[in-house]
Amino acid sequence: MADTAIFDVDGTLVDTNYQHALAWYRSFLRFDIVLPIWRIHRSIGMGGDQLVPSLTSDDVENRHGDALREAWTEEFEPMIDEVHPFDGAHDLLVEVKRRGFQVVLASSGKSEHVEHFLDLVDARGLADAWTSSDDVAASKPAPDLVQTALERVPGSSGVMIGDSPWDAIAAARADIPTVAVRTGGFSPEELRDAGAADVFDSLRDLIDGLDDTPLARARP
Repeated sequence: MADTAIFDVDGTLVDTNYQHALAWYRSFLRFDIVLPIWRIHRSIGMGGDQLVPSLTSDDVENRHGDALREAWTEEFEPMIDEVHPFDGAHDLLVEVKRRGFQVVLASSGKSEHVEHFLDLVDARGLADAWTSSDDVAASKPAPDLVQTALERVPGSSGVMIGDSPWDAIAAARADIPTVAVRTGGFSPEELRDAGAADVFDSLRDLIDGLDDTPLARARP
């Protein structure tokens, strides 16, 4: 049994994945790199340090990586006011907290974006801690973010709640199980192949099905 619920933010609690994909598409265009948006979407959930070389090459990362990530910020931030929380996001945090779990939010995004989304979900009074890609050397699918999230609270074991294969891979590398939701646009097969133990279509479905997941109740 676990004592800590580690929530991904982008694509899991707030509906951002397609804005992220479009922002990356536009940032690559600035450097005359044209990538199909569907391919970019497949990599959403990775941090920018992992996404750029994954979609292009180590050469592009070495020559333009930091500039591409800065361009992404410039492209994404004008869209941030269009972002809304998923139905059930706040209620899910309330219910998981009621079941005795510590709640930590762990995002591959930038810290200022996480702060904004905390307010969107009304999570400041519910989260015991939060962390972002600014706090780790390597973002998802590396396990660093998941491990750092668990270190932010006095718990000993966690459950990851995420929307992308990269959440499940990062959690598995940290020896933590994943409960996945399809809110990020990934198929059940992709999520299970990446290691998710359970997959739900929505946050409301997850709330209804908590008793059949590792989030049924926290370790005493």
